[in-house]
Amino acid sequence: MQTIDEIIDWGLIPYADAWDRQTKLFNEALERKQKKEKPIQKLILCEHPHVITLGKRGDEHNLLSSREFLQKKEVDFFHIDRGGDITYHGPGQLVVYPIFDLDAFEMGLKSYIHSIEEVVIRLLSNHGIKSERKDRATGVWLDTADMRMARKMCAIGVRSSRFVTMHGLALNVNTDLNYFSLINPCGFTESGVTSIRKELNVEHVDMGLIKKELIDLFNDVFTLEK
Repeated sequence: MQTIDEIIDWGLIPYADAWDRQTKLFNEALERKQKKEKPIQKLILCEHPHVITLGKRGDEHNLLSSREFLQKKEVDFFHIDRGGDITYHGPGQLVVYPIFDLDAFEMGLKSYIHSIEEVVIRLLSNHGIKSERKDRATGVWLDTADMRMARKMCAIGVRSSRFVTMHGLALNVNTDLNYFSLINPCGFTESGVTSIRKELNVEHVDMGLIKKELIDLFNDVFTLEK
């Protein structure tokens, strides 16, 4: 049986520190694979102080504010090595970095992203929120039939080398959505963003509970019987 081996919670961590740490773990996973050693599948959870990241093929025109304005707002900016376009991370948003060897789960990159979406869709369903995938738009969305109503709950952007992954997903739990006005989220101009807190119309969502549910669902979805 192939399962997730380690759950790591970094808490609130600056983006640069998390990027360095996960890159180290990613390189270690690649080395294990080159040596034909058994993979150690790691699932990392964290939150970041305010930061905007732009994927390797992202369009910087989707950044709607100057770097000087970002500095005044104490929002960091990084051009990074994941797929996807531009996104925002901040307190109250659950960021998850799976360092997985997909070969051990017998899945390719497309099915991996589909599986991450499935984890989030099931989690939201547990809270009475109906969500779905959107054609040609990675992530988890609400009300995709009407672009005026469509809003994104979870962004996904990954990097893969030899089917070893890094980066991952960002789920808006208690996120201050005002910061998304600094960008065209994921490059989209027609649709908005939302959070679990906003959809449930509550003051605060228990992040500890969301983490536990998400870990359980990752274990359900990413378990391969052999």
